[in-house]
Formats: sequence, C-alpha cells, structure tokens
Amino acid sequence: MKWGVLGGTFDPIHIGHLRCAEEIREEFALDRVLFIPASRPPHKDSPAVTSFAGRARMVQLAIAGQPAFFFSDLEYKRRGMSYSVETVAELLSRHPGKLSLYFIMGQDAFQTIQNWKDWDKLLLSCHTVVITRPGYQNADLAALLPPAFAGQFRYDPATDGYRGPTGQTVFFRRVSFLDVSSSDLRTRIKAGRSVRYLVPDAVLDYIAAEGCYR
Repeated sequence: MKWGVLGGTFDPIHIGHLRCAEEIREEFALDRVLFIPASRPPHKDSPAVTSFAGRARMVQLAIAGQPAFFFSDLEYKRRGMSYSVETVAELLSRHPGKLSLYFIMGQDAFQTIQNWKDWDKLLLSCHTVVITRPGYQNADLAALLPPAFAGQFRYDPATDGYRGPTGQTVFFRRVSFLDVSSSDLRTRIKAGRSVRYLVPDAVLDYIAAEGCYR
C-alpha cells in the first residue's frame, strides 16, 4: 500500500491543501492520502488554535467526495504533543511490512526540519515529498541538512529524488501554485472579507454557521 500523509493544523483547511494532496496522489500513484490534523502542534500557540473538533469537522467536509482522501484523528487519540515522527511510526506499526508512506510537507517546513523532534529518524522512516515554491531550484541536501546526515543520500535520476540508506527518498516537487494560507484566511474572515473560492463551499458554510475566526 502507498499512502500519503498530510498533516497540519488545518485552521482552516483550504484549496491549497486539497490541490497539493491531489497532485501528489497522482504523481506518486498513492492509494490514499491521510489528512491528519495536529491535536497539539508543538510549534504553535495552542490557545490560539481552533478546537480540534472544529478543525476536524472542516477537514471532513473538505475531503468529502474524493474517495482517496481520508481523515484521521490519530494524533488526537494519542494525546500529548503532535510529533510527526511518532505519527509515522504508529502508522507503520499498524501495517508491518505492508505500507509505504509519503510524508508531504512544504518547503518552508523542510528548511526548519532540524527543529522537529527526531527529524533524522523521520526522514529515514518514510519517503518525504517537499512541495517547493515557484522558482525554487533543487539543491543538494547538504545545503539544507547537516552534511554528515545528507551524505547518506544519493541522487537517483530515475526517480528525481535523493535516496537514503534505508531506501527512503526525499523528493522535491512543484505543484500548482495557489497563494493561499490559513493565517491569511483567518485575517480576512476577522475583517469581514470574503474567502469564497479559497475554501470549499461546505467549509465556508461551516465557518459562517459557527462564527469561526470572528
């Protein structure tokens, strides 16, 4: 099985998340993409984050109708801080020897990945797909990661990725650029401005009904 993993606060989920997941699903022929909202994101101020129940509901509404997209509350059930390395380990342990994971993340996040818990273990546990910005040129991993660690990876032209010692690969991929961010959406909503066409209609209706971000 080949699964994508797309985590984040999703506060709120928007068309950029959805289009990214769809293009990566197609690019790597993934059987499914798991949307996993962080319960307690370690790099964000928790009191400022919308409740998990609200964010989870928006994700469920957003992905309805795409049979390859699945919602997971794995990080909520695990409690504690939401560390990606633990999420990946748990998924792999549930399907020993039967699952290949593609962890999807943005370029900005990857450039600060050394601040993540056990980031090196994460990169050796699953494939990593880094979504790049327009104009970005693939760099040697040594320019982004400690040379001693990056030196374990070799560029594979057949897959256009950096293959590591455990067989896991770091891919840099560009998807359709949609300049949308959750923080900008929250600012727009708070100011009474429209976010129509930036989030799915079902999510827009939920935000209006619940008075989110006002």
